[in-house]
Amino acid sequence: MSEVKAANDGNIYVPYEDRSGNESIVYFTRDLSAAGIKKAYEKVNGNICGKVAVKLHTGEKNGPNIVPSSWVRELFETTESLKDATIIETNTYYVGDRYTTEQHRETLEVNGWTFCPVDIIDEEGTADLPVKGGKWFDHMTVGSHLTDYDSMFTLTHFKGHVAGGFGGSNKNIGIGCADGRIGKKMIHTREGEDQWSIGQDELMERISESTKATIDFFGKHVTYVNVMRNMSVSCDCEGVAAAPVVTPNVGILASTDICAIDTACVDLVHAMTEEQHHDLWERMQSRHGFRQLSYMKELGMGNDRYILIDLDNDEVRITPKEAVKDVKPFKLIK
Repeated sequence: MSEVKAANDGNIYVPYEDRSGNESIVYFTRDLSAAGIKKAYEKVNGNICGKVAVKLHTGEKNGPNIVPSSWVRELFETTESLKDATIIETNTYYVGDRYTTEQHRETLEVNGWTFCPVDIIDEEGTADLPVKGGKWFDHMTVGSHLTDYDSMFTLTHFKGHVAGGFGGSNKNIGIGCADGRIGKKMIHTREGEDQWSIGQDELMERISESTKATIDFFGKHVTYVNVMRNMSVSCDCEGVAAAPVVTPNVGILASTDICAIDTACVDLVHAMTEEQHHDLWERMQSRHGFRQLSYMKELGMGNDRYILIDLDNDEVRITPKEAVKDVKPFKLIK
């Protein structure tokens, strides 16, 4: 099967020229540092106010590829709207370093997430949020503490994923805010079947519907930053067992449109050479990861067309190909 088909074939990558609809703004910087995250975040944080939740993947013990806790600490210390922010997480559906709250707390300490409050939002139970227009769910079960917050900043390590093809903002929220026992089971497992029985297109759609429940709750008070560094084909949930990274580091993207930012990250990977993107692209394609993008658009979660703004060069519009033209062979960034 060709990797490129018509725009309505949701599990296939659609070239930009074959897409239709409005364009959103996505900001881009090559500065992979705390300062780079701050530069990107401050372009999209206009509606972040009140009690702020920061949703990020804090990782399994000693995971080598997560967004460094030292970067996030510096970001919090130097950014006014994040000085009193709380990192939010949920326990996992799989048995591992974050399966129980006690294990999760220990892992947070090992990985350096000790400089601010971390709220394991399903520690004290669950809440149900409506899914509007979904075909799999009419609600999603999330950690009960999620509804305590006024705004959410989604800080995502963009990388591959063993089942989802890639993990961007959509995966970070859709799986990451669903509670560890009910919500994550709703996404991954059909009633009466073995754990992890759902995959490919249906899994992408369930993840996206879960995300929609959360971002509909926050409305305009949610924003997104994706960090494209140390991009293994494995998710950060695989910790030290993650596959070696071979994809070049790219930079940091920011947007108020979740569909646009995840689409832009996929487009940047696509714009690399075959040698540079082979492993990560194969992971996205073989798991039907592109269905995340088309289904978000179908659900009205954002646009798959965007204006990519280069924050390093007078905020001019650039193409994905221009953004990745100077990427170097992979080198681990700590």
